[in-house]
Amino acid sequence: MFRVAHVSDLHVLSPFGFEWRQVFFNKRITGYANLIRQRGRVYRREYLAMVLSAAAKQADHLVVTGDITNLSLEHEFEEARKLLDAAARTIEVTVVPGNHDVYLPSIQQKRRFWHHFGQFLRSDLPSFARDLQTGPFPCVKLRGAAAIIALSSAVPRPPFIASGRIGDEQLTALAELLVHPEVVRRMPMVLIHHPPVDRRCRLAQLRDGLIDSEQLRSILSRVSRGLVLFGHTHVRVRETIPTAAGALEAISASGAALDHRNPAVRAGFNRYSIGDDGRLASAEAFVVSQDAHSLERVALPVAGGLA
Repeated sequence: MFRVAHVSDLHVLSPFGFEWRQVFFNKRITGYANLIRQRGRVYRREYLAMVLSAAAKQADHLVVTGDITNLSLEHEFEEARKLLDAAARTIEVTVVPGNHDVYLPSIQQKRRFWHHFGQFLRSDLPSFARDLQTGPFPCVKLRGAAAIIALSSAVPRPPFIASGRIGDEQLTALAELLVHPEVVRRMPMVLIHHPPVDRRCRLAQLRDGLIDSEQLRSILSRVSRGLVLFGHTHVRVRETIPTAAGALEAISASGAALDHRNPAVRAGFNRYSIGDDGRLASAEAFVVSQDAHSLERVALPVAGGLA
């Protein structure tokens, strides 16, 4: 059995704060306002440490589906790297970027995400990667009966916009990748930050969804089984996406450091067990207990399947 731990939306804060000139006159001012208004009251660094430690001990591979930092500040990247380096001493780690990791165009242009986290994205099939500013994606890791496929949906956006886009280059590469013999004989496990399923109106999707989610699902419709793991919504949920030959499971992880009474939102990690036959044997969540002394196993909330 191959076990994968899934965390998302770490939103690691800088331990040194920030200089006001880093925040004023750019999009970070809106992020800082949100931090003061909401996230600062619910972020618990001790929860994040507990979650990462437990995930590293209870799985064979750790995947992180974006928003590793909060405002793409250099000290946040450095602090997040320390946390993931510590986990990587016990477990292999794979990451994808979220919109908070490319908060400004300058962050993307300077390739800060790849600079700090590139070591967690060493592909076994590098010829399929496209040279994006967030790094070479798709990144593929062939592990046992699973093919872990990391995609980037992170692009800089104006204030109050948090939508993502995969883009034609990656989508074409993904289509080619899914018919590669080494992937076909394994269960594809696609990692992306933005949700692949969104039933809201188009305006809402353009504001903070995955703009080309329909194109992604069209490409994935050719496979008979697999997982699509994502974050962004800060709510863990599981639902089914029918395909021409079977079905995919789309599963989100909540924020890995969130202090919230709702177990679907509260800090924790998901764990997926893949059998030698390439089938999903189990999917479950481990959530920080209300007394914050341990993690408790809970069922993943199930949403309606995508018709």
